[in-house]
Amino acid sequence: MSSLSILHRACLRVALFPVAPLRPPRLPRSLRLPHRSTMSSAASRLSHIATAASGAAGESNETAAAASGLAQEDDDLSSGEMGYRLPPKEIQDIVDAPPLPVLSFSPSKDKILFLKRRALPPLSDLAKPEEKLAGVRIDGHSNTRSRMSFYTGIGIHKLMDNGTLGPEKEVHGYPEGARINFVTWSHDGRHLSFSVRVDEEDNKSSKLRVWVADVESGAARPLFKSPEIYLNAIFDSFVWINNSTLLVCTIPVSCGAPPQKPSVPSGPKIQSNETKNVVQVRTFQDLLKDEYDADLFDYYATSQLMLASLDGTVKPMGPPAVYTSIDPSPDDKYLMLSSIHRPYSYIVPCGRFPKKVELWTSDGKFIRELCDLPLAEDIPIATSSVRKGKRSIFWRPDKPSTLYWVETQDGGDAKVEVSPRDIVYMENAELVNGEQPEILHKLDLRYGGISWCDESLALVYESWYKTRKTRTWVISPDKKDVSPRILFDRSSEDVYSDPGSPMLRRTAMGTYVIAKVNKQDENTYILLNGMGATPEGNVPFLDLFDINTGCKERIWESDKEKYFETVVALMSDKIDGELPLDQLKILTSKESKTENTQYYLQIWPEKKQVQITNFPHPYPQLASLYKEMIRYQRKDGVQLTAKLYLPPGYDASKDGPLPCLVWSYPGEFKSKDAAGQVRGSPNEFSGIGATSPLLWLARGFAILSGPTIPIIGEGDVEANDSYVEQLVTSAEAAVEEVVRRGVVHPDKIAVGGHSYGAFMTANLLAHAPHLFCCGIARSGAYNRTLTPFGFQNEDRTLWEATNTYVEMSPFMSANKIKKPILLIHGEQDNNSGTLTMQSDRFFNALKGHGVQSRLVILPFESHGYSARESIMHVLWESDRWLQKYCVNSTSKADSDSVSDCKNETLSASGGGAACEEEDEPPTQIGHKFHIEQSINNCPSPSQ
Repeated sequence: MSSLSILHRACLRVALFPVAPLRPPRLPRSLRLPHRSTMSSAASRLSHIATAASGAAGESNETAAAASGLAQEDDDLSSGEMGYRLPPKEIQDIVDAPPLPVLSFSPSKDKILFLKRRALPPLSDLAKPEEKLAGVRIDGHSNTRSRMSFYTGIGIHKLMDNGTLGPEKEVHGYPEGARINFVTWSHDGRHLSFSVRVDEEDNKSSKLRVWVADVESGAARPLFKSPEIYLNAIFDSFVWINNSTLLVCTIPVSCGAPPQKPSVPSGPKIQSNETKNVVQVRTFQDLLKDEYDADLFDYYATSQLMLASLDGTVKPMGPPAVYTSIDPSPDDKYLMLSSIHRPYSYIVPCGRFPKKVELWTSDGKFIRELCDLPLAEDIPIATSSVRKGKRSIFWRPDKPSTLYWVETQDGGDAKVEVSPRDIVYMENAELVNGEQPEILHKLDLRYGGISWCDESLALVYESWYKTRKTRTWVISPDKKDVSPRILFDRSSEDVYSDPGSPMLRRTAMGTYVIAKVNKQDENTYILLNGMGATPEGNVPFLDLFDINTGCKERIWESDKEKYFETVVALMSDKIDGELPLDQLKILTSKESKTENTQYYLQIWPEKKQVQITNFPHPYPQLASLYKEMIRYQRKDGVQLTAKLYLPPGYDASKDGPLPCLVWSYPGEFKSKDAAGQVRGSPNEFSGIGATSPLLWLARGFAILSGPTIPIIGEGDVEANDSYVEQLVTSAEAAVEEVVRRGVVHPDKIAVGGHSYGAFMTANLLAHAPHLFCCGIARSGAYNRTLTPFGFQNEDRTLWEATNTYVEMSPFMSANKIKKPILLIHGEQDNNSGTLTMQSDRFFNALKGHGVQSRLVILPFESHGYSARESIMHVLWESDRWLQKYCVNSTSKADSDSVSDCKNETLSASGGGAACEEEDEPPTQIGHKFHIEQSINNCPSPSQ
């Protein structure tokens, strides 16, 4: 689903805090973002306003450890299998801190849900059987996505007129221990809908049932009277059609048992390209493999739509199909239904399967087909390439039932030069007298979405990645005598020039449109909410912006000295038409380096501030950590920044230089000026996720977090053609700066990263061995010849840029790596490009050259790690590596002499005498995971 689809469906149906971006981002359907500890700082303003709750609730550390067979001995097996381990208690305590609830506001903003979560999930949750079909991982027993997190409870609070919260009212009536998902408000805010599943025997979850709750009483009950009607949540789930009716994707009653895999294949697996089509695809994972997989996909993904009223009335709608989206019109009279169908593909995921979009009435009558797109295996790999045909089909939120969409004019190929490149169309749901679609706007860049206001105002966005150009157009959708004009024309990389995003208000239809503000004059004003990037860091703002003259007045700005504040939502949106400026009410977040995020109401005209939350500090043991945004310069003049963290109570004069962990992720830029701009704020609260490098503050490390590593390609120059050089010079500048400050020991600096950051780590150990004593690389890709049709933002193929692919691949430089490297990878990594095989083969290459290395493969884990056992073991492995090869590392002179020792190669079964004394092998406890290790062997003193 496109980013705009998700954004607009959220704005249409979910009463939360919508902000219409100038470049619409990919947002979850409910516009609730994950808890801060799982987010980047740029997205963390809604740190407790989220869709997903993950983790294991209600277990003490000791109980959880005993139940999962975790042990804390500092064991050091060379290879094979061993039990899961626990990191030091100071790290455990932070990771096991109870998660804060997630917030969801009612449509009228007078009530708040506190959605309660557990901590980290047990490995048994991930070990449940799953089907990997067409790029989707499915829990076949529950007919939902596998590994799905959930809420454990729902509390309802009234938001009083003075901004304080009333007492909590628990939603009740559902089974004890229920796993709750898809919590949704009805349009009038009087009811909640959500799904419920419970644990069953044999480590399985029950099928999902839809429940509804009365908000006033908190009483909940099943929506369907029949116990045989279950939710199918593989793609969409359910949506409120009106205040008393939901449209639900259900498991067809007649589906029967799953198809059985033939014991003998009917024939060979064949793919053919005798027609000489040019089909270039990335290394997608979990694809269909054969006709049996296709049948299984149909079995699990097929839904029967059911109209269900609160009074118990149930009516099936339409035929069973693989419905991927159900979208009611703003006036609730029509439904736009999207589905995918055969022929399927074995080389692309289901998002590129043939797609049909149909229009139905809300009472179940078919009207017409909007489009039926063919299989899209041939979308070019060039960035900004798209699918042919109608795309991004949505309802206009300011009209009862008007559709709009975009169609490419370049065949979807970004390398084709054509003007216009995209055309935006619109038309009424039901056509009269054969009327044709109306052209709304023509674009020379790639369409990026629309923010609607009314018949006289909408903002249309377009952008082009290769040049980083982005434009915002002002159009009058229903006034043909008014010509479109460019409002903003800038570089997407230039954060200093970002004017902000228009704030949205809720309409009487339950949709969201740009909020117009009445300043008691004749001009047209909107509110622009921006992050306010400056050379001193972000200073978020709210501007009153004259859409006609471009003049703006700053009506709110974050504190600059101690706090970091942001505008989260417009709370005074109950009135249709223009909002009086003196009645403005907004929700803001406020935090500092040491104070976690709290939420406040700002009330005009006095701009009175009322605190509405009082969340406890999630890790008080690090409340007094030191944080500084530091700035320094690369030798080619590019300005760089990083966040330097020091442990609580650290005194450089007494404690001396510290061991340091550098953790980063490279980024690509088109200009040196943009690459050197400051992003983030020195006053932001330091969110610490379950695998965050900041955990090592509790172990006495300095942490250099996110040092900018820009890979710049100005003009027609390709950035990756000088990747290694720019990577090394950026790292050199960062290391020189922290050493110059006297807080970091030059011989005790480790480097690490995840995914593309792991790729960075391996390259730095290969090409900058003088900078780092060891490395930690998680879930990375190390051989770019295994991703021959592009990776990250590289859209040249291996055959077009052979030297670049080879030179960027640390696999090709395994013989140059001389420092210890820890590789960690999920056994079920489904991220495009980072196959688990990447770490396997890289480890073999390292082992083949006698490199001190260790490979840890985590059973059941994907690209990111989620089970408590896995996370705790990753932290144990990382801490062990840092203590052994960073804290206790020898000086550079000593390490040079050690390298003269005879270098022997260890087999997977171990053997040989290590330079350092090995601990006794651990007792085999609990679950097992696979470890391989290669170490440099030197004669022991006793020899």
